[in-house]
Amino acid sequence: MPGRNRTFGLNSLGFLVVTLAAYFSAMVTMGYMLNNIRLPRAVMLISLALAYLINGLVGYVWARNGGRLTKCLVYLATQIVFGASVLFLARSPVIMFALLPLAGQAVVLLSRQLMLGVCAVMWLSLVVPMIVGSGWRAAAVVGIFFLAGIVFVVVVTDLAVREQRARNEVERLVSELKDANEQLRQYADQVAELATLKERNRLAREIHDSLGHYLTVIIVQLEAAMAVFENDRERSLDGVSKAQALAQKGLTEVRGSVGALRASPGVSQSLIDSLRNLFDECRASKLAIEFRLNGHPRSLSPSAELALYRAAQEGLTNVRKHSHAQAATVILNYAADSVSLSIQDGGVGATNPKQGYGLIGMKERLQTLGGELNITSAANRGFTLEVVLPE
Repeated sequence: MPGRNRTFGLNSLGFLVVTLAAYFSAMVTMGYMLNNIRLPRAVMLISLALAYLINGLVGYVWARNGGRLTKCLVYLATQIVFGASVLFLARSPVIMFALLPLAGQAVVLLSRQLMLGVCAVMWLSLVVPMIVGSGWRAAAVVGIFFLAGIVFVVVVTDLAVREQRARNEVERLVSELKDANEQLRQYADQVAELATLKERNRLAREIHDSLGHYLTVIIVQLEAAMAVFENDRERSLDGVSKAQALAQKGLTEVRGSVGALRASPGVSQSLIDSLRNLFDECRASKLAIEFRLNGHPRSLSPSAELALYRAAQEGLTNVRKHSHAQAATVILNYAADSVSLSIQDGGVGATNPKQGYGLIGMKERLQTLGGELNITSAANRGFTLEVVLPE
């Protein structure tokens, strides 16, 4: 972790600076004593001082990279032994400043309880040699100053560690927030894509249902007009006029669909009135319609009324195109918890009825409303289409 490495690096640098400063101060204050120090003691003092300095740099890295409590305790115990030995041999209170960085390292390496224990051992490692070498009074004075130094280092280091941890947590949260924002952006793009696809499918269904219906009726009217053109001009012109009116009406609906508007026939009139207008168009094309209304009519949502109307439109279009029937029965049933519409004809039927785009679009429309499409057919036994919408 970058922040943790930064804290380790500052601790190592602080240890080096403080230790060298303590050594230099001790050498200045011990200048008058150097001539009285024997060579073996001087060699041992210098060796232990270097061991304390080198272990404080190398051993600290070893302890922190290991990440194990045992390594940390071994390192700190070794440093306390080296530091106490240097303090005992030098017999200079200034050396106590070289031990203070250990308190900061203990804050970083150990838990709070263990850190307090290490600091207590450090304090004793200074006070005990002072008692032996200089007596209780001098040890008490130096011990108070050393305790104040330890408290100061622990507090400052703890604040620095807390600040660094808080910064790392903020950086982590910022990184997670960026990832979440990126994921939300991707989700938003997917939702927009799905919405676009859904709207395209809706418009395709609208165009197919409305345009397919009107084109079928127009073709029937024109075929009827052509059939009587030679013998009955007036009747032929009447058929052409009706085909023209249907073409104009179909064009209006197509424009509404392409404009992404809900061209629902039930917007300005009820579903039953819209169905009756549809039946009149079918009768004009020589398809007899019997309409049965069961139950008590009630207001439905615009999407439900549109689905029922489009189902009737598609079903009657298929009767004219495929069944070769001359009549059809439409039943609109208002039940307690559902509304259903069925279209029955006595045409040629089908053993395995194929579902073209119109029926597929009808199923998609019903699925969005939680409805279902049922088809019953057999060869030479007619065709029955039923849609059911729950309420």
